[in-house]
Amino acid sequence: MHFQLTEDQLALRAGVRALLEGRFGAGALRAAVACGGLDRALWRELGAAGFFALRLPEADGGVGLGLPEAVLAFEEAGRVLLPGPLVATHLAAGTVPGAATGETVVTAAYGGLVEWLREADVVRGQTRAPSAGAVTGGTVLPPVRGAVPLTSVDPSTPLHRVPVRVPPDPVVVLLTAAEQLGGAARTCELAVQHARAREQFGQPIGAFQAVKHLCAELLVRVETARAAVYAAAVTADPLDIAAARLLADEAAVRGARDCLQVHGGMGFTWESDVHLYLKRAWVRTQRAGSVTESEEKLAGNLLSESS
Repeated sequence: MHFQLTEDQLALRAGVRALLEGRFGAGALRAAVACGGLDRALWRELGAAGFFALRLPEADGGVGLGLPEAVLAFEEAGRVLLPGPLVATHLAAGTVPGAATGETVVTAAYGGLVEWLREADVVRGQTRAPSAGAVTGGTVLPPVRGAVPLTSVDPSTPLHRVPVRVPPDPVVVLLTAAEQLGGAARTCELAVQHARAREQFGQPIGAFQAVKHLCAELLVRVETARAAVYAAAVTADPLDIAAARLLADEAAVRGARDCLQVHGGMGFTWESDVHLYLKRAWVRTQRAGSVTESEEKLAGNLLSESS
């Protein structure tokens, strides 16, 4: 069996990374945090590049790739903290007109939370009330029934709570894990870069054992999560996906916290992007039923095997 990425997969990952680094760099991330809106032009560029239509058959105008390739693309999106309801729009390609091309922004009511409700053209898993609502994408849309705005810990992910819980598709869980993996990998890079550059007592702080251990643990969690996420993308087994979700969430949250530790007080300030990775990781842990559902799925399987 071959567990390494193919040349086509490596080229796909490199292409998505180049697109996102060129179009959504550090300056664009800060601008997105400041304005709080969704960049429709970027959304259409993602659609033109085939991001949303990766798994759509070529006969239907898609790229015709599989779940492993989608995981690679979403990992890169998580790496740069790309904002917006990426997973919901990706899953709507082929069923919602304009989703595949990025002309339509689609969100979903997974787990009682809706991301980017006011910016979305379509909300899957919910019905809208008959009264008039906000102007979204040039069209006046009525509001979702019972939607309550929340104060999001992540300034670049607006949230609403809705009364209806929609059972999450395992693909939603897996692609969320892929985004978490990308964020975890980036915080590992940021920690190592800072440990090499920052000096105390005449030497880089990375020379101190405590900092070395933090960076090593960051890397171990990232690579463990990567193995689980990539394997789940191949098997598409719900239990594998649940395990990957738990490992990716841990890598993202603990990784960002350890990266903050390496940066010291600077990591909590707006001068650094580290706190943004931690806040996004916290928000993603609540998507698609939250980690609790994955824990219960795995626990139920263990109990059924032991009985």
